[in-house]
Amino acid sequence: KAVVSTQSTGKLDEKVWRSFQISKVFRENQNRINALDYSSSGELLITSSDDDSIVIYDCEEGKPSRTLLSRKYGVSLIRYTHAQNTVLHASTKLDDTIRYLSLHDNKYLRYFKGHQQRVVSLSMSPIDDTFISGSLDKSIRLWDLRSPNCAGHMHVRGRPVASFDPHGLIFGAGIDAELIKLYDVRSFDRVSSQKAKNFVRKTR
Repeated sequence: KAVVSTQSTGKLDEKVWRSFQISKVFRENQNRINALDYSSSGELLITSSDDDSIVIYDCEEGKPSRTLLSRKYGVSLIRYTHAQNTVLHASTKLDDTIRYLSLHDNKYLRYFKGHQQRVVSLSMSPIDDTFISGSLDKSIRLWDLRSPNCAGHMHVRGRPVASFDPHGLIFGAGIDAELIKLYDVRSFDRVSSQKAKNFVRKTR
């Protein structure tokens, strides 16, 4: 239940926030939900869980519409692409591959291999098929949905997180909660090994 503000600014003030109440509780999962994401239209919500399940919710109807299982690979960091019937997710079993899944027929369209340890950050570009990942192997990788090959690779000093800006031209990289650096996506795939070494030194 939510009270809609009638103020001309359309902003949510503290009074409105305090009026929010829980209207529904979903108990589809048997273990921790590790990620959730909305489709670009806002009509669908998808979750990934440590119980190896992917649950899709219909936001207009306010109910779960479908459940998929990933028993073999596990699932985490679920992310919608720009299509409502395809998602990306990281793996929790077998290896550290990022997987591109068709929700229509529950089949994998492509595998993105390269990370040597668990993927802990995954972000889809808001403008195209590019996405970025960060791993406990102390690397950040740039990818394109249309190719299984990594388009850019950077070594960092610690555990990374990375995300795109709203225009898809810049991404921010955080390292061990110590600092954030901003990079131009258009030049990231041309970062030389020397620049990567400089990047490592600057984060120390």
